[in-house]
Amino acid sequence: MIWFHLLVVLIFIVVGARLGGIGVGLAGAAGVVVLAATGVSTTSEDLPWEVVGIIMAVICTVAALQAAGSMDHLVHLTEVLLRKHPGQITYLAPLVTFLMAVMCGTGHTAYSIIPVIVDVSKEHGIRPSRPLSIAVVASQVGVAASPISAAMAALVSAMEPRGVGYLTCLAIVIPTTFVGLAVGAVVASRQGCELEDDPVYQQRLAEGKVKPSAAIAADYRPARSAVPGLLVFLFSLVLVVTYAVLASEELGLISNPPMKPGLAIMVIMMTAAAVICLIARKPTGSITGQDTFRAGMTAAVCIMGLAWLGNAFVNHYEEQISSALSDPLRAAPWLVAVFFYLTAPLMFSHAATTKAFMPLMVTLGLPSGALVASYPAVANYYLLPNYPTTVAAMEMDDTGSTRVGRFVLAHPFILPGTASIIVCVALGFLMAHFLV
Repeated sequence: MIWFHLLVVLIFIVVGARLGGIGVGLAGAAGVVVLAATGVSTTSEDLPWEVVGIIMAVICTVAALQAAGSMDHLVHLTEVLLRKHPGQITYLAPLVTFLMAVMCGTGHTAYSIIPVIVDVSKEHGIRPSRPLSIAVVASQVGVAASPISAAMAALVSAMEPRGVGYLTCLAIVIPTTFVGLAVGAVVASRQGCELEDDPVYQQRLAEGKVKPSAAIAADYRPARSAVPGLLVFLFSLVLVVTYAVLASEELGLISNPPMKPGLAIMVIMMTAAAVICLIARKPTGSITGQDTFRAGMTAAVCIMGLAWLGNAFVNHYEEQISSALSDPLRAAPWLVAVFFYLTAPLMFSHAATTKAFMPLMVTLGLPSGALVASYPAVANYYLLPNYPTTVAAMEMDDTGSTRVGRFVLAHPFILPGTASIIVCVALGFLMAHFLV
């Protein structure tokens, strides 16, 4: 029955991808119904409650920042930076999206940066697909490296019984992803013809489909609460990291911590959201009206459905899967990265992929260093051009340079993204040799 149930999982993943948006999670839940009706038992442990809780809490804080005008201020600062150094946009754009994703624990912050990247690129005759491709990739890789992301919490939860805690995971993942994205930016800067030589761009230009670049607002003034809101958010980040370090088993500074780091993330982020609203003198109800809140809650439902579907299948057939994977993965631990690279686009979530498969890898007895080094491969959302940030980049680039070719995998995100992941994993194996 394992092959039948695997087919059921794949069918509902494909159905969810076709439905798009929140339909991904709804299709996942429908798949659980079919699995349960055909003999797969499922319990509340299959539901990634902590993962969903962290995402909801973090998204509340990010939406509060948007309501306070802090996100607009960050976008303005980004625009000033990119317009001041347009020739370096392919390197600066991913740096910005990476840092925002690391700070906010979500890649949905890239939506507000994409139009700026397109405008600056057009204005200086730069092919927008170059900075857009690596910037979108960076927004997803940054989530994997974020100290407040649900994926990082899932990684630490799986690795702590092995004695590999929060500090070690961050010490390996953050620098390797940063260097990997730098290499990916070099690859992105060299792909595709120059914008003026692109026939699709020339045709769209002749048809009047390419809008003129918008000039930076000369009279811009940040909202009164923009900077204070950012300071509150940064303080909450420091608080989360500090608590996780103090409560980690690595240091053992708090022998009996009052709560796990995952729960601390939820509590601190939700408190920060309330404080930001108070400072901004905005009703807390304004949080639910923000674009980031809607996008984040959609992602939470998607992860809930897909992770439930994946966990139900994996937990039910854990012995068979372990038996099939144990020998090849023990012989070549780097294949774990390949496994994550291929499953992440199907699971549609860093956290869901990590939560479903990292504990399984631990039970197989694979080296801890190999698991942490391979972890960034869960950021492979760009393989199939159907993730929301990828779709947004293609739709907002009115030059037509960011597009899918004849085949579904013929798009500009694959080469820089794959190069980034390869470098991340290779450096991770090197660093893990000394740190794990």
